[in-house]
Amino acid sequence: MIPLSHYLVIGALLFAISVVGIFINRKNLVIILMAIELLLLAANMNFVAFSHYLGDLSGQVFVFFILTVAAAEAAVGLAILIVLFRTRRSINVQDLDSLQG
Repeated sequence: MIPLSHYLVIGALLFAISVVGIFINRKNLVIILMAIELLLLAANMNFVAFSHYLGDLSGQVFVFFILTVAAAEAAVGLAILIVLFRTRRSINVQDLDSLQG
């Protein structure tokens, strides 16, 4: 049986990697979206670990809702990314600061 602390350490490491990925890489929009997804998956892993440790299924049910929202967010984010690439021919975040309606 793997103790709860190992799961929490791995979740914290994944969370830290995603935060570092967001702050270090501010140029590529795809990398930023991937870091946000990694952040959500780190939080989900902690939910599942606590749910299993406490013997309660509510954390695992909550993870299903988070995964659904994350999938919708990824689909919308990639759709926006494709439209921006078609219009601007770039996915650099610095090129997107001058967007006008």
